[in-house]
Amino acid sequence: MRERVADLGYALGWRVAGSAPAPWVGAAFRAGADLAARRGGAGPRQLRANLARVLARDGVPPPGPVLDAAVRDGLRSYARYWTEAFRLSRVDPLARYAAADRSITGTGHLDDALAPGRGVIIGLTHSGNWDVAGTWLVEALRRRGEPASLTTVAERLRPESVYRRFLDYREALGFEVLPAQAGARTIATLAARLRANRVVCLLADRELGAGGVEVDLFGEPATLPGGPAQLARHTGAALLPFGGWFTPGGWGLRFRPPVPVPAPGRGERAGAAVRATTQALADVFAADIAEHPVDWHMLQPVWTADRARAGLGVPSRVAR
Repeated sequence: MRERVADLGYALGWRVAGSAPAPWVGAAFRAGADLAARRGGAGPRQLRANLARVLARDGVPPPGPVLDAAVRDGLRSYARYWTEAFRLSRVDPLARYAAADRSITGTGHLDDALAPGRGVIIGLTHSGNWDVAGTWLVEALRRRGEPASLTTVAERLRPESVYRRFLDYREALGFEVLPAQAGARTIATLAARLRANRVVCLLADRELGAGGVEVDLFGEPATLPGGPAQLARHTGAALLPFGGWFTPGGWGLRFRPPVPVPAPGRGERAGAAVRATTQALADVFAADIAEHPVDWHMLQPVWTADRARAGLGVPSRVAR
């Protein structure tokens, strides 16, 4: 029953919110966010714990009223993401590109990374509207004469109908979407795309499985996926962090310089290289999140202590 209700909710979102007047949809989603903030369910409680770390100063969390406001604004930001997601595929691709192009910075880093011909891995956080960034990238690649597509990985959601809805949505935006659960087959496909000088976009601020790499994030051990670093090491592709946030009339979108990727190695040396690269990525993520904390839509455990309490596993000392 829970899965059927979830499927119905998403179906109504794309059908009703996608066609109703934008001010009405925005007001309804904002009211829903405020209600969620007052009720304080599992997601808002985890968001509160996450933002407490981000907003802490010298290890001291912010006062309660400050944190209350941050959680409310964070849920409003998340609601805005969904408001836009349910409507984005209905917007003309060239209009989407033009709107995002006015906001994006650091594109020279992308040009430089593509020049050697070894592909680019873009590491993102769940911040702002990453789908808008993707639609900009698809059109930008087309204008460069590159294949007008990017490849990404998605968690296979339940029920299957919800996963299919997300798959259809992102494919309509020009994304190639691979299932995270396919394991070695997905990794092989990603490597092949990079060797063809394609762009791979990976959300890299939350480990979906029981492994991951332990890094320092805002002064406390956190668990991030090691996949982007491993893929960069094995293919020679550049690893570019990317930050996104909302502005009153649009978005902030920014490519960062590539993080260092040590040469391939074995055993302990390989594990140390993956940890070093993942830590460098985490440092850039932390800087971007600190600039726009309420636009980081992280309602799941990221820090190792929270993951352990939730039974999600603790990363091994050596990541291969």
